[in-house]
Amino acid sequence: MADFREEEALGKVYDARLMARLLSYARPHWKALLLCILMLGVSVGLDLLLPKLVQLAIDNYLVLGIDDPVAVEGLTRIALWLTVILVLGFVVSYGEVLLLQYTGQKIIYAIRKQLFGHLQRLHLQFFDTTPAGRLVTRVTNDTETLNEMYTSVLVNLFRDVFMLIGVAIMMISTHPKLAGVSLVLIPAVAYYTRFFATKARDAWREVRVRLARINAFVAEHVNGMRIVQLFAREAKTFAEFAQENEAYNQASWRQLMVWAVFRPILDLLANITIALVLWYGGLQALAGNLTPGVLLLFVTLARRFFEPLMQLAEKFNILQSAMASAERIFMLLDTKPAIVDPPNPKPLGRVSGEVEFQGVWFAYNEGEWVLKDVSFRAEPGQTIAFVGHTGAGKSSIISLLCRFYDVQKGRVLVNGIDVREVSTAELRRAIGLVAQDVFLFSGDIASNIRLGNREISDERIREAARAVGADEFIRELRLGYDEPVAERGATLSAGQRQLLSFARALAFDPPILVLDEATASVDSETEALIQRALKRLTAGRTTFIVAHRLSTIQHADKIIVLHKGRIHEQGTHEELIAKRGLYYKLWRLQFAEREEEEQADPAVQVAPNPSV
Repeated sequence: MADFREEEALGKVYDARLMARLLSYARPHWKALLLCILMLGVSVGLDLLLPKLVQLAIDNYLVLGIDDPVAVEGLTRIALWLTVILVLGFVVSYGEVLLLQYTGQKIIYAIRKQLFGHLQRLHLQFFDTTPAGRLVTRVTNDTETLNEMYTSVLVNLFRDVFMLIGVAIMMISTHPKLAGVSLVLIPAVAYYTRFFATKARDAWREVRVRLARINAFVAEHVNGMRIVQLFAREAKTFAEFAQENEAYNQASWRQLMVWAVFRPILDLLANITIALVLWYGGLQALAGNLTPGVLLLFVTLARRFFEPLMQLAEKFNILQSAMASAERIFMLLDTKPAIVDPPNPKPLGRVSGEVEFQGVWFAYNEGEWVLKDVSFRAEPGQTIAFVGHTGAGKSSIISLLCRFYDVQKGRVLVNGIDVREVSTAELRRAIGLVAQDVFLFSGDIASNIRLGNREISDERIREAARAVGADEFIRELRLGYDEPVAERGATLSAGQRQLLSFARALAFDPPILVLDEATASVDSETEALIQRALKRLTAGRTTFIVAHRLSTIQHADKIIVLHKGRIHEQGTHEELIAKRGLYYKLWRLQFAEREEEEQADPAVQVAPNPSV
């Protein structure tokens, strides 16, 4: 079975179906591309005029001698024409390259924009099963590979065709017999090029796979360097890397051998062609049937004829890479979102906070039920807590409420409307989620609370931070709310990141608040700050709390105990303690653990609970 870190198997060197889709992105820019092709034709024509002018100078004027005024005048005129053609060729080539690169960037801009927009619409399960690095590669490296295909292959291929046709026409029109000698090796070149294409494709594929393995190995072990060093795995890890590195080295060497043979053999065939031209053309010149200028012209044209073939290796590599990148990009674009808005979504209106689950059954994988016939109702302003062992289905309830996933059976209602009948944007605007794993973006403190919403003023940001106790540590930072935030908030503690997520939720002021293990990774002091802020956070809004620390949910209006995907019991803290059921066992277990901590460390004080 293929490792998910490896590069996918490559498709055909040229796939007409993929090329048709790629050309559809170029269609809106057909006028610019057509102009580029015309400019290429002009550039090739000017390029071919240069050896023709040299031939005319040799045959018409050099033979006359220095004393002949006609020769001097003619050579001067031809030199001026050469200068004009060179300058004109430069201007045309500059304009063609500029226009082509500009058009290519516009095409790639559209593809990249469509790709990232599609990624944002995909369901969370897709991201749970797809490595993030692979998606980044699709949006960056793969799209840039397509840019090379559009600019270096698609349009410049016309230059090669124009050059081959132009050289052939000029040869045949000048001297048909010598043209036949010049083109006699074309069948051998065609056969060899086809043979090379097969070998190069196989070598390129192996190098790509080996490189993907090395990249994955390095990324994985750099991220896990703490574990490598902690368990003294440096020598073993180095040996594994050396093995992967050697495999990549061997694959690269085989690829280099293919490329190393192609160009010299093509050079050999080109030189043999020139030798044949010199031999046959020289004999014809000695017999008086051919001028020296025409012989020089054919030698030059023979070299020009092989130039596009010399560049075939590079174009083949780009085309192969482009086909592979296109296949992966279109595979991603063809992935259908599992969560889609209805054609005519119902408006939620003013969300009061009323939430109801009606006979909900849910499974991530078909037949493996995570939630089984779950039903409950949350009135506006109530605080509902979910507790239970790991895997009981607590976080799944939150995911269904936010419609990250859809239920298989039953309904989830907000304001009495099935969440599948409203737009996801309107639904999620009504819900504020504070998760255990807080994600912070690069930027500053204020932008991470505001999240780009300019309707949230700076004063509102500070007010939210003060309400949850985050303002104190923010003001201690060198730049305060303008303090830069490193990637994923690496320069902040777990507790500080959690407080910022609380401030973020409060700043958006949602009618429904979800706290998913929001205090699991904070210390006791930070937890005390959060507990004081909870009253402010939950005031006037429906709140759902998922918690392992039962001390944080004692004052919830309703506690729902989940066990193996079903509601085992529910009630207030006092009611559940009195039942002496599963909740009571969980409470006693945590209470006993804290007593052990107190005995091990007298500094830890556990306040007695009158309910127990």
